Amino acid sequence: MGGDRLVSRSYRQVHVNGHSMRPTLADGDLVLVKLGAPVRPDDLVLVRWASRPGQLSVKRAVWPEGDGWFVVGDNVAASEDSNRLGPATVRGVIRWRLWPRPWRIR
Repeated sequence: MGGDRLVSRSYRQVHVNGHSMRPTLADGDLVLVKLGAPVRPDDLVLVRWASRPGQLSVKRAVWPEGDGWFVVGDNVAASEDSNRLGPATVRGVIRWRLWPRPWRIR
C-alpha cells in the first residue's frame, strides 16, 4: 500500500500500490475503506497478514477461514495472497474508488 490517511474513525483513504488487483484496481488508485465493516464473499477488502504485520494489502475476500479470511488478488500472476500467506485479518471493506474515475464498489 502506498500512503494512506485516516478520514474519520470509520473511514480511511488508501492508495493502491502494485498490480495484484488489476483489472479492478490499478497501481495509484485512491480508494475509500470503511473500517470494521462486515465482510461478505467477493468484497474488496483491506487486510493485514500475521506474517507481515507492517504491511496492508487490498485483496478480494473469498471465504472466512479461522479467525480471518481467505483472500486473493484479481491478477493471479502478480498477487501474493492467502494461497501463499494464509488467512488475513480484514481491517475494512473498500466502498469507493475515489481516483482516477470515481465509482462505488458494491
